Amino acid sequence: MRRRARDIADQLDPPTARPVRHWISDHAEHERALALLARGETYTFTIFDDATRYALSAHPTGNAR
Repeated sequence: MRRRARDIADQLDPPTARPVRHWISDHAEHERALALLARGETYTFTIFDDATRYALSAHPTGNAR
């Protein structure tokens, strides 16, 4: 997700990309995402750019081995 968010941020105007770049390095948010995934829930990060919305999501696909 971080790689895709970085790709999207590179295409946005700097003010719009700022929160995305912050999210990329936000350790606490990544811990929250991992906790959600560990509970079997979906994690979604949404990027807003005027009338466009990018939704990046991850969901568990089964038991980790």
